[in-house]
Amino acid sequence: MDQIHIDELRVEAVIGVYDWERELKQQLLLTIALGFDNRAAASAGTLDASHDYARICETLREWAAAWQGELLEAFAEDSCALLRERFGASDIDLRVDKPLAAQKLGCARVGVRVRRSFG
Repeated sequence: MDQIHIDELRVEAVIGVYDWERELKQQLLLTIALGFDNRAAASAGTLDASHDYARICETLREWAAAWQGELLEAFAEDSCALLRERFGASDIDLRVDKPLAAQKLGCARVGVRVRRSFG
């Protein structure tokens, strides 16, 4: 399976279970691999036949800014559903890191990683 990837896309969302987390937007880092059959895009050689990275990034940023859930697991699952619905990915490998939580815990990274196949 062919993949396109986006590493550490910065998005902001209201996310978390603690009261202080519900009062601010936190930065999340998304690392994404999307599975597609890229042969048509390679043959055509045009953006219309491929997946526009800028569009994927902008879609995720806008969607995350409006999202108001609590758990990273729910954020990741909803993100996968969005990527499947809007961009038709057949496979998704998504990692969501929460830098502010990592900082408060005194570690380099905390987050979730999910892998989904749709086909």
